[in-house]
Amino acid sequence: MLRHFRRVRPASARRGMAAVKSWLSRSVVSFFRYRQCVPVVVNSRKRLLIRPWHKTVAAAFGVTLCAVPIAQKSEPHSLSNEALMRRAVSLVTDSTSTFLSQTTYALIEAITEYTKEEDEVWQVIIGARVEMTSKQQEYLKLETTWMTAVGLSEMAAEAAYQSGADQASITARNHIQLVKSQVQEVRQLSQKAETKLAEAQTQELHQKSQEGRDERADQEQEAYLRED
Repeated sequence: MLRHFRRVRPASARRGMAAVKSWLSRSVVSFFRYRQCVPVVVNSRKRLLIRPWHKTVAAAFGVTLCAVPIAQKSEPHSLSNEALMRRAVSLVTDSTSTFLSQTTYALIEAITEYTKEEDEVWQVIIGARVEMTSKQQEYLKLETTWMTAVGLSEMAAEAAYQSGADQASITARNHIQLVKSQVQEVRQLSQKAETKLAEAQTQELHQKSQEGRDERADQEQEAYLRED
């Protein structure tokens, strides 16, 4: 009775056993497939590791270079209107400063020559008068040109200040003050020479007047003696 009970299995038990066998068979097949795939991966990793180190580094460096984006040259930014104005005003101040320097040098040289002539004119007043007058006209003409250059430089300095080019404006104004002081120095020398010339002319006139009176007195004395 007991033996018969053990041999007879319910249908649900048989189905459970079949499911267990099927799961075991699938697990075994999957395991063997995994064993076949693992050597391939391991071998490929070994082949990668046993490659020469410099080739591996070169390959990695090449990949890195490919990954780095190529930097493009930045286009120069266009200058603003204010910057262009400051640059233009700076060029104008430089040009006017050069013009002012040239006229200042010419004026100083002309006044110096005129002063030399004035210093010598008291010795040879009559002979040097024509040359002195020519030099005077020359320096007066250059003085007019110099004053024009000063006015242009002052306007350029003001334009530089108004446009924001402070350094150019300061440089131009300092230059103007310098040349004005230089011209003032030679003008003072010229005035001294003119004073000496005036004194010499006065002395000359007085001497001529005295000589005329003496000559007339001598003539009168001679006439008086002849009458006697």
